[in-house]
Amino acid sequence: MKHLVHGLHFQSLRGDIFGGLTAAVVALPLALAFGVSSGIGAINGLYGAVFVGFLAALFGGTPVQISGPTGPMTVVITTVFAAFTARYGPDGIAMTFTVVMLGGLFQILFGVLRLGKFITLMPYTVISGFMSGIGLIIILIEIGPLLGYASAGGVVNAVQQLPEQLTHPVGSALGLGILTLVIVFGSPPRLNRILPAPLLALIVCTLVSLSLNDEQLLRIGEIPTGLPSFYWPSFELSQMKLMIGYGLMLGTLGAIDSLLTSLVADNISHSQHDSDRELIGQGIGNAVAGLLGGLPGAGATMRTVINVRAGGKTPLSGMTHALVLLGVVLGAGSLTEPIPHAVLAGILIKVGIDIIDWSFLKRAHRVSLKATGIMYGVMFLTVFVDLITAVAVGVFVANLLTIQRLSELQIDAIQPITDPRDPHCNLSRLERQLLTQASGKILLLNLGGPMSFGAAKAISQQMGIVKKYDILILDLTEVPMLGVTAALAIETIVKEALAKHRTAFLVGISGQVEARLERLGLLDHLQPRQHGLTRLEALEQATRLLKPAVPTASEMVN
Repeated sequence: MKHLVHGLHFQSLRGDIFGGLTAAVVALPLALAFGVSSGIGAINGLYGAVFVGFLAALFGGTPVQISGPTGPMTVVITTVFAAFTARYGPDGIAMTFTVVMLGGLFQILFGVLRLGKFITLMPYTVISGFMSGIGLIIILIEIGPLLGYASAGGVVNAVQQLPEQLTHPVGSALGLGILTLVIVFGSPPRLNRILPAPLLALIVCTLVSLSLNDEQLLRIGEIPTGLPSFYWPSFELSQMKLMIGYGLMLGTLGAIDSLLTSLVADNISHSQHDSDRELIGQGIGNAVAGLLGGLPGAGATMRTVINVRAGGKTPLSGMTHALVLLGVVLGAGSLTEPIPHAVLAGILIKVGIDIIDWSFLKRAHRVSLKATGIMYGVMFLTVFVDLITAVAVGVFVANLLTIQRLSELQIDAIQPITDPRDPHCNLSRLERQLLTQASGKILLLNLGGPMSFGAAKAISQQMGIVKKYDILILDLTEVPMLGVTAALAIETIVKEALAKHRTAFLVGISGQVEARLERLGLLDHLQPRQHGLTRLEALEQATRLLKPAVPTASEMVN
């Protein structure tokens, strides 16, 4: 059983049960809020928390992780639901849940292909930008419900309606929303440990709303209880490309969200997660959630931290959290009907504010203007375009700048030496003497550090600078890795020297560098005595070729 469920043991059963129960208390108002915010329904948020929460804990690779609907996943599914229901009406609901299933299948595929370790390898500026963008999206979308209006469904619509809503708020809704914000931001830490602020706000503000008896106040209303209905996969051929794109977006975002939370979980629980297994567990959870009408989910950082602090140590805590929520779905649904939308909006605005990376936003401009530009660019694209475009553009630009910087460092490490008196060249006394006797007829080209395609052009440029030489010595002693493009540049240089009836030596090649040049066939063009030598040995041979009467280094020592 331990091998089937990652990290499972029964030595902390009491802590797991209490951790799962505490996480469920925090997850309940959030699941309801995300369900209402998505436009699909509060019960669908609960279904997502139950199915993703249970199955991701059972099959996942992070023992203490609590999974369920999150802000980023809800932002995407809200867009999907609005797009498909606007075009296909009720049939768009089934298509929306099909996208959730596709997202889960993509996550399973990521896990099977062992892509877990690569998914989180992205620049922090990109992660910060899109997480802050998601926080802004949640805030902008929830301002309307906080003021007493129905959710606009999208950022652009929400922003367009803001002027009217701000000038004509529903007084009772705004009052409850403000009271919610006061509670979630101002709840004392000691009380928060006993009764989490979101649940406290939900209870207090709902009770206050019942005394107002205001018909203008939007409430959750009647929600179905009992087991969910099946949503069989539904496709429209004309929309297949769009559905697969949305599914990939959900799967990728959920993978990033979950694995980042897994890293947090490792730090606070002193455990080690299995990235690929976690992706498979999340994928199974989302695929089943889509089949049964649940919102997509991912690893939830706040709920995971609360679980660990409450004593959760194994997947039993995540499964317990899901079972507690299942009890709410099966029998206590009527208790959630009078909850005002404004209260849920207040809770989600707090979530959105917490998601924004305030710490880095304050310091980014002091760290790097380029990094700041990337972060704000990704944030803008996240809010006003879409998440996949934002991440793709951010990663592309960040990698381009990184490659440029690495190329500059590699170029600096390329050092042509023709004047042995140069104080910057790292030569021994004997090597300097040999170069001096060569009278500039030996070109010694030192290469250092990993050589990627960024260095290839610089290698060729250095050769263009020095026209007159009889013997070329390429020193690769300090090159641990040679890229294909750089290897081809070296091949071109050597072949050009040989074509002009000059002698070429390759010095200090070994390991990956030697293997690559050998597979390229370059070593076949050289004599055995022209590669595999030390720099001093190559200089001695070169001086013999230039002036046979010149004594070697060993002869000079004697």
